[in-house]
Amino acid sequence: MPETDPNLEDLVLLEDAARQAGEIALSFFGGDPRTWFKDNKSPVSEADMEVDGYLAEVLRMARPDYGWLSEEAVDNKERLARPRTFIVDPIDGTRAFLAGGDEWTVALAVVDHGRPVAGVVYCPVRRELFSAVANRGARLNGEKITVSSHNAVEGARLSGPHSIVANDKILKAGFERMPNVRSLAYRIALVAAGRVEVAAARGGPSDWDLAAADLLVQEAGGRLTDLNGNGVTYNKETTRHPGLIAAPKRLVGPVCDTISAAVGT
Repeated sequence: MPETDPNLEDLVLLEDAARQAGEIALSFFGGDPRTWFKDNKSPVSEADMEVDGYLAEVLRMARPDYGWLSEEAVDNKERLARPRTFIVDPIDGTRAFLAGGDEWTVALAVVDHGRPVAGVVYCPVRRELFSAVANRGARLNGEKITVSSHNAVEGARLSGPHSIVANDKILKAGFERMPNVRSLAYRIALVAAGRVEVAAARGGPSDWDLAAADLLVQEAGGRLTDLNGNGVTYNKETTRHPGLIAAPKRLVGPVCDTISAAVGT
């Protein structure tokens, strides 16, 4: 009997959970869900909490030995002692969700010793399921995807916050400014799919914004790094990260140099 791959088994679990979580979120979408603000001034709604509850029940029941880290749950540092951990964002892009935007996502990953090994970014409104398993490539709705073959900063499509994409030095470098995408996971997934060359983020994103999309980019032939070119490690004591970029491997160095010179690290 062939040996099973736990990462593939985890991917199937994540895909099924993401689809169902998306349906739960869609049941609130376009309505008027109860909303409040967290201590960091970011919004959270009853839709976020309903999805989080579903994911916690289904995923933790299926893998009781895994750690758990979710944006909408109190951080139980017991996860630090677990080799494998779920990292979950029930609704990435809550502001977009509440405003009726279509780019919000459900982002789910399994991290093993600090790096993602299975990940899903699901955009329910657009019915786009991005998925990846370590060393097996990245896919969109089952079809293999790769990063763009564009090989220069000049003409590279850049999606990110206004403070980066509208910077004079960035524009003079020749980047093509693209609309910002309010789900960071989806913004990075667009790099994996070759729809943009570069996704940028200011300092402050957390593990749950990044882990699933990081694997997508890696498996599609790119990298997610800080502005010094260093990769990201997950499931540490601190879950926050500095400013980051995602890009095809050949562009990481030039992009990091250009953006760090323009806006700092």
